[in-house]
Amino acid sequence: MTEIDAKIDALVPAWLYLPDIAEMLDVEVTRVRQLVKEGQLIAVRRGENRALQVPAAFIDTDKVVKGLVGTLTLLRDDGFSDEEMLEWLFTPDPSLPGTPAEALSENRGTEVKRRAQALAL
Repeated sequence: MTEIDAKIDALVPAWLYLPDIAEMLDVEVTRVRQLVKEGQLIAVRRGENRALQVPAAFIDTDKVVKGLVGTLTLLRDDGFSDEEMLEWLFTPDPSLPGTPAEALSENRGTEVKRRAQALAL
């Protein structure tokens, strides 16, 4: 859980509060907090009340977007911080096209993971 700078905040089109995610996933808020703690989701403090929020692109109706967890693991293994991961996921990549987060939501996780692995080289 980290504070977010304005540049990265502007890259992410929409955010969800943890209770909203819990409702979407049909789990308790403590389970969502556990997903954040385990590194399966990235949550940042933002807004006036500094409430924890997760990019809406990480949730696909009633589950975490397929391929997100593996991608976050690859990026973390490459030494990326939470902010750096958010910046990479939401910055347009002409070779995809679109952003890695959009590609994940379109079930193109293999392409995204390939690019994440290449960052380590």
